[in-house]
Amino acid sequence: MHYIIFLFLAFCLSLNAEEKKLAYLVSDIRIPFWEIMSRGIKNEASDLGYDIDIYSANNLKKRELENIVKAISKKVDGVILSPINSSTAVTLLKLSKNANIPVVISDIGTNSGEYVSYISSDNENGAYKIGKGLTEKMASLGWNKNGTVGIISIPQKRENGKARTKGFLKALNEAKISAAGIKQQVTFSYEETYDFSKELIEKNPNLRALWLQGSDRYKGALDAIRDMEKEREILLICFDAEPIFLDLIPKGILVGSAMQQPYLMGQKAVISLDNYLKGKEVKKEEKLPILAISKDNIEEKLPVIKKNVLGIVEE
Repeated sequence: MHYIIFLFLAFCLSLNAEEKKLAYLVSDIRIPFWEIMSRGIKNEASDLGYDIDIYSANNLKKRELENIVKAISKKVDGVILSPINSSTAVTLLKLSKNANIPVVISDIGTNSGEYVSYISSDNENGAYKIGKGLTEKMASLGWNKNGTVGIISIPQKRENGKARTKGFLKALNEAKISAAGIKQQVTFSYEETYDFSKELIEKNPNLRALWLQGSDRYKGALDAIRDMEKEREILLICFDAEPIFLDLIPKGILVGSAMQQPYLMGQKAVISLDNYLKGKEVKKEEKLPILAISKDNIEEKLPVIKKNVLGIVEE
């Protein structure tokens, strides 16, 4: 009899768990990094018994506001937030607080506001390490004395963008290599990346490298280098990763990339929110390491890259 009651209670608990719902508000799921993070979120949420709705703002502030209103109207149990920038996050957190909905921030950061936990990457250290790799490569080619480096950055209103720039410039300063200028992405398009790359090349005769603070528009930078006939004169490094990087880095087409672990970040965000909802202790901030990948270590790091960076999970 006791065994039957136990089974009934377990069944009721499982039903309650299945009814729990989370929302993931993301700046633009069309960008591979966020799509991979969403996979980590979906898979971990499913394992923990949550339904998950995903709302992409497509990088539009108005849509981002509409998305939080939709999530609140559905009375979700919690929100995972990857905002357009650290400024828009403030309003989203305020609206969530008014609705008594807990929020875990996954990447980007916020200028202010209340949240359960902030899952981020160690952007400053990751950018520093990939910067060191670049300066060493430039030195090996004899380009460190007069050569400069152009930067195509993510918006510097984002806390992660500021950290990346700070870490990278530290590496350049230590090597006494000058930055040729910084161009901030707005549309995140191929055309924008191509035009920024071409402009940096045209305006800086001593340019020896470009650093793209993202990954998905790498081809815009490579095409600009090729069209300007600088393939043997200008190096390219990136931040984050695309599947094709597993081929481009060993071939030396890319010097390397500082790879965040978006799949793992998504998992961690769900676990933090689940722990909070269950009354467990949650870390206010959790920084995950960034992998500085070059042709020297890519083979060794391949299993981690495939799962945590690219979200390639074997069934």
